[in-house]
Amino acid sequence: MTPPSLPHQASAPDADATPPTAEDRRHVVKRRWITAIIILLLIGVPAGYLAISTQQSRESGRDKAAKVGASEVRPGWPSKVQRSIYEVPIPPKAWRVGFLETNNWRTSRLFTQFAVTPEDLDAFLAAVGTSRAGLKQGEVSISAHDSEVAGWSWSPEATWYGTTVEQPDPRPSRDITVDLTDPAKPKVYVVSTTTP
Repeated sequence: MTPPSLPHQASAPDADATPPTAEDRRHVVKRRWITAIIILLLIGVPAGYLAISTQQSRESGRDKAAKVGASEVRPGWPSKVQRSIYEVPIPPKAWRVGFLETNNWRTSRLFTQFAVTPEDLDAFLAAVGTSRAGLKQGEVSISAHDSEVAGWSWSPEATWYGTTVEQPDPRPSRDITVDLTDPAKPKVYVVSTTTP
């Protein structure tokens, strides 16, 4: 009996070719280094970026918390937007400028302090709708509560003048106290209050 015939099988391609040689050591090391560098770039760079981003976010959060949690007037100028909203036109050449903004669901306040020349004091008072004639001698127009929040104290030896400039809502009302102990260098304290 004759064996069943098998389907015709094709011969292996390149059957006559020589088998491939093993990769030499130098190429293996080079390939592994390239693989390691690629892995480092794919994993290390994003991880480094994430670490830097996290640190920056933490620092930004601390800065914001410090601003929000501030409990006294601190040195610096309020932004132009704050000065506009609270209608506190600090003269451009003022010095010893400081501010604090507080907000709650009923009221928002901007506490500002600055020193000016006598001419700039007159210009400031005119810009807020009053004048030196509107200031009352011996009066501190800023409440005890607001003074405590701002960290201000009113020495009995100083020469104080004060006034309150009322405006209809939603425009701010401003309590203004001026220290004229040294008439050549008046110090101005303002609490501007808005009711949203």
